[in-house]
Amino acid sequence: MEVLKKLLCVIICLLAMVQARAQSEAALQRAYKSSYAEEAKKNYTEAINDIKPFYSDGDYESNLRLGWLYFLSKNYTASENYYAKAVRIKPNSIEAKFGYIKPLSLLASWDKVLAQYASILKIDPQNTQANYWAGIIFYNRKQYDAASKYFLKVVSLYPFDYDGNQMLGWAYLMAGNKASARTYFEQALIIKPDDTSCLDGLTKARN
Repeated sequence: MEVLKKLLCVIICLLAMVQARAQSEAALQRAYKSSYAEEAKKNYTEAINDIKPFYSDGDYESNLRLGWLYFLSKNYTASENYYAKAVRIKPNSIEAKFGYIKPLSLLASWDKVLAQYASILKIDPQNTQANYWAGIIFYNRKQYDAASKYFLKVVSLYPFDYDGNQMLGWAYLMAGNKASARTYFEQALIIKPDDTSCLDGLTKARN
């Protein structure tokens, strides 16, 4: 009889735990639903407040969500903080790294941006977006040989991509490789005829 009483107590406790968890999950879903609705109305403070009661320092989803909402509300420092936590919680999350890049870019933290692109490319070497924008950063730093390597990866994956061909043409031209520059400017002009940038680059590459 005593064994049956203990077993009954265990069953009751387990049922209570399951019910509490179900109620908690339902409340969390309602909070996110409300947050999405407020975001759609651009009520970012309200959208943030919907998530805050469920926030945990070690919770990936809430950190990712708050990083995005603070970015939309133009509080880029707070956005950076939450995205950084999301990246630490799930180091292989590419979505968190791309999210993290958003506030970092507006804070002009270019070394940190480049570090995130490098991290993404370790996980996914074929990632076109990471390759292209890493190339742009190196191009803006006038490191044309480094930039061309990233743009070449984009073009190898998407040979008929205008942006990749155009930027590869400019990177080669600025590095002094006019023959290769002409090839990619001409390809870009097939994709986007009469493009001013490529016509200018092609003229310079022919001189």
